[in-house]
Amino acid sequence: MSKRDFYEILGVSKTADSKEIKRAYRKLAMKYHPDRNSDDPDSEDKFKEASMAYEVLSDEEKRSAYDRMGHAAFENGMGGGGFGGAGGGNFQDIFGDIFGNFGDIFGQQRGGGGGRSRRGSDLRYVIELTLEEAVRGCKKRNQFHGSCAL
Repeated sequence: MSKRDFYEILGVSKTADSKEIKRAYRKLAMKYHPDRNSDDPDSEDKFKEASMAYEVLSDEEKRSAYDRMGHAAFENGMGGGGFGGAGGGNFQDIFGDIFGNFGDIFGQQRGGGGGRSRRGSDLRYVIELTLEEAVRGCKKRNQFHGSCAL
């Protein structure tokens, strides 16, 4: 993947605020998401590039490092972050962080494999926990009432 300027990738100025960056990223994510562009082999690379740019520019600390040192801030584990180098996580972690709460934007779960959603992915459970149970751990049982088609 080329090392294009992150601001250029998202199409925002260096003075853009977090809302503008997020809006630009979401627009590109919708446009280039691999599930929506299975016939375009370049869309996945463009999507990853936009995701990487957003991951850096949406974090004030990483953005500051990028503004000072450019891509060098994230090479060889420098800057305490990076993209899979000695000091940071990997792209899968970044992808999960970004899309963990946005699965509904694209109408399906990520990793769904060509539009198929995982069995049970539409189920939601509400379990009440006390603070003590959350901290120390506990076992709870949940009962499902209703019918289901197989």
